[in-house]
Amino acid sequence: MKTFRHTIQIVLTIFAIGMSAGSCARADEAAKQLPPPVLDNPKSSAGFQTAVLSGGCFWGMQGVFEHVAGVTQVVAGYSGGQQSTAHYEDVSGGDTGHAESVRITFDLRQITYGEILRVYFSVAHDPTELNRQGPDSGTQYRSNIFATDDTQQNIARAYIAQLEKAHIFGSPIVTRVDRFVAFYPAEAYHQDYLIHNPDNMYIVVNDQPKIANLKTVYPALYREKPVMVSDRAPS
Repeated sequence: MKTFRHTIQIVLTIFAIGMSAGSCARADEAAKQLPPPVLDNPKSSAGFQTAVLSGGCFWGMQGVFEHVAGVTQVVAGYSGGQQSTAHYEDVSGGDTGHAESVRITFDLRQITYGEILRVYFSVAHDPTELNRQGPDSGTQYRSNIFATDDTQQNIARAYIAQLEKAHIFGSPIVTRVDRFVAFYPAEAYHQDYLIHNPDNMYIVVNDQPKIANLKTVYPALYREKPVMVSDRAPS
C-alpha cells in the first residue's frame, strides 16, 4: 500500500537531511565524467534496445534516465525475483530476490548501451555501495545490471573491469552483472514519481542533484524535457 512508502519516506527524509554533508560528498565524488567504454556497441539503425538496471530507489533512477537524450521510455519496476512477489509491499521486505529496477528503451541511432552505462555508473547511483543507496538499505536497492544478451553482458563486465583498473572510484565497484530473466512494471503510483512530485523532500535531497549532475557532466546526453511512461513507446 502507498502509505508504507509515505511513512518511511518521512523517516528517510529526516535521515537524509541530517546526513546531507556526507551524502553530498559521496555524490560529488561519483558525479564525474567517466571514460567511454573501450568495448561498446556502435550507434546504428538497428532500432531500439532495452537496458534493465538497478541502483537504489527506482524513483531517482527513472528520473535521471528520463532526461537522457535517445531514451524513449523508462519504466520503474522489479527484476531478479518471481512474478508472484513483484509487488512493492513484498519487495520492500528485502527477501524476494527482486531489486527496484528500471527498464530503459533507447534508440541505437542516438545512444549506445555503453553511454547508458556511463550515466548509470557516474550520476545515476553510487556503484560502490553494497545493498544500499544513500538513506535506503536492503538487497532491493542493490547495484545490479541485468544484461539482456551476451553483448550487453560483455560490455558491462568489460566496463566494470576498465573502471576498476583505472581506479576511478575510491572503493571497489560492487555492481552485479546478471542475465536478464524478467521485468515486472511497478504499481502506477510509482511511475514518473519524480516528475509528479518534484518538491517531495526525499526527491529534492536524493534525486534532483543527480539530474543536475547529468546536465553538468554529460551536457551532450542531457535532454531538458523528460520522456514519461505515458508517452508512446516505440513499436
